[in-house]
Amino acid sequence: MRHSPCRDRCQGGACFSLPSPLRREAARGDLCPPAGQAKACPTTWFAVLVLFSLLSLPAGAQEVKDTFRIKYVAEGAVYIEGGRAAGLAEKMRLTVSKVADVTIELEVVSVADSSAVCEIKSPGAPPKPGDYAKLSSEDAQKSQMLRQMGTGNHYAQTITFTDGDPVDEEAREYVPRPPLPEVNRFRGRIGFEYSGIIDQGGSGATSSQVGLVLRGDMTRIGGSYWNFNGYTRIQLSSASSGTSQTTLNDLLNRTYHVGLTYNNPQSNWILGFGRMYLPWAPSLSTIDGGYVARRVGKNVTVGMFAGTTPDPTSWNYSPNRQEAGTFLNFDGGSWDGFKYSSTTGFGVSRLSWRPESEFVFFENTFSWKRYFSVYHSLQAGQSHPTTLQPTAAGTGVDRSFLTIRFEPAKFVSFDLNDNYFRSFPTFDPRLVGTGLLDKLLFQGLSGGLRLNLPYRTSFYATVGKSNGTGDPQGSWNQMYGFVVSDIRHTGIRADAHYSHFDSSFGKGDYESVSASRDMGESLRLSVQAGQQNFVSQLTSQTRARFANGSLDWTFAAHYFLSGGLTVYRGQTQNYNQVFFTLGYRFY
Repeated sequence: MRHSPCRDRCQGGACFSLPSPLRREAARGDLCPPAGQAKACPTTWFAVLVLFSLLSLPAGAQEVKDTFRIKYVAEGAVYIEGGRAAGLAEKMRLTVSKVADVTIELEVVSVADSSAVCEIKSPGAPPKPGDYAKLSSEDAQKSQMLRQMGTGNHYAQTITFTDGDPVDEEAREYVPRPPLPEVNRFRGRIGFEYSGIIDQGGSGATSSQVGLVLRGDMTRIGGSYWNFNGYTRIQLSSASSGTSQTTLNDLLNRTYHVGLTYNNPQSNWILGFGRMYLPWAPSLSTIDGGYVARRVGKNVTVGMFAGTTPDPTSWNYSPNRQEAGTFLNFDGGSWDGFKYSSTTGFGVSRLSWRPESEFVFFENTFSWKRYFSVYHSLQAGQSHPTTLQPTAAGTGVDRSFLTIRFEPAKFVSFDLNDNYFRSFPTFDPRLVGTGLLDKLLFQGLSGGLRLNLPYRTSFYATVGKSNGTGDPQGSWNQMYGFVVSDIRHTGIRADAHYSHFDSSFGKGDYESVSASRDMGESLRLSVQAGQQNFVSQLTSQTRARFANGSLDWTFAAHYFLSGGLTVYRGQTQNYNQVFFTLGYRFY
């Protein structure tokens, strides 16, 4: 038997702090130095082993990804560029902190491999394409665990049989396997809606509408790669005792998005039909039509689109416009580092099938993680005189929008914007006071700041100088807002908003305030009020005040009731509107 002083010291307790395998080696003297060499205790060898293990760790560990870019926005939902591969899962919570008006809370309701659908859980103006949504700190940790589980090395398990019945082996091929969670998953609502309007302008006219409301999120329909997502209203009947009028709620209802899409990772074809954004060029605004695209390389997509422009918040809104065109997109990089997307296209537009314009469009996005991003969209072409734009004939840049965002820390962000229109936009001016048109009202150069403050509060501001075509001199625009996500731990979320603008197509100001509260998972209350002053050739109504209250109540496992009241007082419209929906929930 071999003995050494080192073994005696180990047995004396000097090495019992080592892990048990090393302690056994030390006890045998295997970790001791040969006689005559420097005295190296097993602790020294253990340190060498630890250092070697650290140096042998794989480099480039993945950084926790907690920020995802919003690709486009639907009615009550947003679509983000990140899915199961990025560690997202249902019920995860995100917060949009880079929009120009309010902080918006999102909840993941559907997850695919590389994209996810989030439901908007807070009232007010929705986020915009290009904004970023951040995971909560708790969900970011869960996301990292899911990513590690999904990106680690996996090996097929091999089972061998020394003997067996071939019939049994064949039967094993037919053992049922659980389907993927996104296959044939359907969530949503369907219900009947009633809306009644009473004119308060002296005529006493009344009108009513009955319609069908559908909100759905269906993925991998029938095991295929067809998906249905979005929200829509279908009018079934209407009655009126006088001249009917388009109300504020009617306009808001037209901003919905719904579509049937096909996206197979193993196929080069991508299809979409409905009321939606063109995924590669959201700057074209909502189209009521469809697109067909094909991947011609790893980072190249080519396609075509056609449809109408039904969204009243669009800069070129006209329900009688028809558009069609083609595009080419290049994209690459990773959201964990540098990411880019560049789209170039050509299109034609017709107004009631009469020539309006032939145009080219460009859209480019560059970003570095969550810290820095640049977005630019431009549309230029040859315009023809129309009833909407009788003096718009000529060739030039029709619209350009640039925004640069910098977020050095999670509590503060800065943005620099430049907005240009060759002629006045054609959005519906009755939506000015809702905050949905802020991006269009600020013409010229502007800068913004957002601060996330203690006690779940935040402050945002945008100040700029308008210098539109034909303006004799520039004029200052300004917007301020303050948000409290939880007032004194009551669960009430409130937002106050003020804006003053002066551009080549109109000037004015508006103030609005909104509040909401979730009472558990079954009841939600919200109220919004505001007033606006808007002087423009787009409308004869210069001043209006409105108040809107709504309730959403899930009174049974699958049944819900929602309703509300809108009061509107303006120079050309004065009415009260009541509405409610009774329906069934799928999940």
